[in-house]
Formats: sequence, C-alpha cells, structure tokens
Amino acid sequence: MSKQIKTTKKPVLPIYMAALVWVLCAVLPVPLHTLPGIAAAAVLSLAAWLLGRKLCPTRVEIHEVDFMTGSQDTDAMLSQISARLDQLHQLNEAIPDEQLSQAMTRMERAGRSIVSKVEAKPEQAKLIRRFADYYLPDAVRILDTYAQLEKQDVKGENADQLRSDICQNASTIAGAFEKQLDSLYADATLDIGADLDVLKTILKSQGLA
Repeated sequence: MSKQIKTTKKPVLPIYMAALVWVLCAVLPVPLHTLPGIAAAAVLSLAAWLLGRKLCPTRVEIHEVDFMTGSQDTDAMLSQISARLDQLHQLNEAIPDEQLSQAMTRMERAGRSIVSKVEAKPEQAKLIRRFADYYLPDAVRILDTYAQLEKQDVKGENADQLRSDICQNASTIAGAFEKQLDSLYADATLDIGADLDVLKTILKSQGLA
C-alpha cells in the first residue's frame, strides 16, 4: 500500500529581493552609516521580503512512496521485492500448468508476508538480503523462461526437459520461500515461549493451573 509524504519547499526569491534592497541602498545615497538609514533599509528589505513571499509562496509537494520504514535502503529493497512479486503474479496468470501455478501462488504469498513482516520490523531487513538479491530474482527469471517457452510453444527434447525440471523444482523453491518467512519469527517464538513460561509459573503459584 502506497503512502504519502509531504515536503515543503521554501522559495529563495524573498531572500534575494530582501538582499537586493540592501545592495541598492548601498549604491543609492542612503545613509547606511546612520541609525535612521539602517532602519529605513531594514523596513524596505522587510517589505521586499513580504512581497517576494506573496509572489512566490511556500509550496507543499505530496509524493507517493511504497514504504516508510525509516531506512532508504530497506524501503528500496522492499520496493524491489514487491515489484518482482508483481512480476511473479503476472507470470502465474500466464502459465496454464495447475501444479506449477499452485507453487507460484505459494511463492507469492510467502513473499508478500516477508515484505509485511520486514516493513513492521525493519531491523530484520538484513535477514532477507539474500532472498531479495538472489533467491527471488532467480526464481522469477526461471519462471519467466518457462512462460516464454509456453508462449512461443517451443517443442523439442531440450525444451521439454527444461519444462520438466522447472515444474519438479517449483515446489522446492516455494518451500524455501516459506522457510525464509518462518525464520523471521524465530525471535518471536523465543519471546512468546518465555512469556508463556512466566504466565504458567504465575498461574501455578496462584493455584490456577
């Protein structure tokens, strides 16, 4: 889901106009060496600055971003993963083989869950670097090759062997994606286990367990 960020751009024209007043006062016969002269230049400079603000007001720009984890590297990685998962989804729609399609659906589901998990806990980004840089791109490339073979209706022993190898290994790839997702819950499992132990001890001490 995309998010909106707002950036404020303050114009430089008012500053230039205010500075120009002082330059003109220095050139013109304005007694800047006197207090009244400085006061007059300051008033004119302020007026020029206000006029510049009116002519060129502050702009607020809204940008759409996919992720806002607080880390540009993590945001970029999650955006890259999401783009590849979108490509995987499109390939799945183009591939008629039901068994292969089921494996691809598992891959996408695990991949989306990985993105959501890391978005919620950006400190886990380092745990999915290989997934983002190698496993997912390689899987998409392999499945794209299968889709191209189907689209072009390539016949022959080599093409058939390639199709067979991809189909046979698709489930293994999906399982690897699911294991990657499961690894992100290792810390949570330890924490919940410790919390349950404490709770059971308390309940037992109070005669409730």
